[in-house]
Amino acid sequence: MGHWWTRNIIEPGKLPLLLALASFVLTFVITRIVVRLIRAGRGPFGNVKAGGLHVHHVVPGVVLTVIGGFGAVGSDRHGFGSAVFAVVFGIGAGLVLDEFALILHLDDVYWSEEGRKSVEVVVVTAALVGLMLSGFLPFGVDDLSDDELYDRASVILSVGLNFGLALLALSKGKARMAIFGVIVPLVALVGAVRLARPASPWARRVYRRRPRARARAQLRAYRHDLRWAGPRRRIQDLIGGKPTPQ
Repeated sequence: MGHWWTRNIIEPGKLPLLLALASFVLTFVITRIVVRLIRAGRGPFGNVKAGGLHVHHVVPGVVLTVIGGFGAVGSDRHGFGSAVFAVVFGIGAGLVLDEFALILHLDDVYWSEEGRKSVEVVVVTAALVGLMLSGFLPFGVDDLSDDELYDRASVILSVGLNFGLALLALSKGKARMAIFGVIVPLVALVGAVRLARPASPWARRVYRRRPRARARAQLRAYRHDLRWAGPRRRIQDLIGGKPTPQ
């Protein structure tokens, strides 16, 4: 175990990334527990107010993210400072993304249906950082051999191709596959070759004169949403709590 830890975490300089991910997830979990207790009126916790103004936890989150980010940039990957700043950054990012929906809508939608976006963003972020911690690099650069990495043309071609696939998947309305495709090119490839979502820019432009393709896209989207909407909502409710009924 010690040898694996040294070879896979310490030597590649991944300890700060691991600490940032751990503090990010832990902060999100603790924050959600606290706000759910506040919502239920239990425990010693309460909203932070200054002069009657409700101070959302995104505010200290932004401060911690800035401090941790700049501190990490100015630190050595293998030093003690980088580990400390990574934890600070992870805590700040957890607080900020827990209220991502509030930033997006510029409104207090924390316990509304729109507030589910915060949970989605946190889960996607944690998954992406976990993939990078496992050895995946953006745009499939990790798939190149040492000789190919020295060849600039190979690197540019690989990055350009994978970026194009991710962009194509995004234009087809498959945002999650596009995001994960930046780290795992195969995911972007699947999203790029499959039918587009009916309301996506690709469908509006390409399927406009192809009624059969448009009908197939609508049927596939309906079946997909029917199959996964329920489980996805239950997972979101389990992680972030049920929204307040409108």
